[in-house]
Amino acid sequence: MNNYQLPFAVSQLQAAYAQAIDDDRLEAWPDFFTDDCFYSITSHENHARGLEAGIIYCDSKGMLKDRVSGLREANIYERHRYRHLVAMPSMVQADGDRVKATTPFAVYRITRNKPSELFVTGCYHDELRISGEDTLKIARRVVVCDSSVFDTLLAIPL
Repeated sequence: MNNYQLPFAVSQLQAAYAQAIDDDRLEAWPDFFTDDCFYSITSHENHARGLEAGIIYCDSKGMLKDRVSGLREANIYERHRYRHLVAMPSMVQADGDRVKATTPFAVYRITRNKPSELFVTGCYHDELRISGEDTLKIARRVVVCDSSVFDTLLAIPL
């Protein structure tokens, strides 16, 4: 994959990732990640201060699968779904089979008896890996939310 193809490949990955979540195909969500992945959701303030622990913290694909199982089988929360709006990556840097990317996003929440509402805005700070067949997998995703106030309905992955 050359440097001209990378921004488009990153954009396609982001769009497919968001669509899987928006379509409630949560079982497919972990497949976007490497086995030894890292995923967290944190605030802009904590990220700027270098504080790694977030409100959601997973350090393997197995933990992502457990999170989906918990959402499907154990957790009780108000039924809702998301609609992601994902921008073009604002930064893409390649180094061998590793790619760093920053991608802004907005997520709207749709609930049964309420109007759609802007739920969260922020940026994906990603470290991606190029696999042998020129596909990208997320090795590290830190979801940095613009606000430090988190809704209690943050159940579905961002």
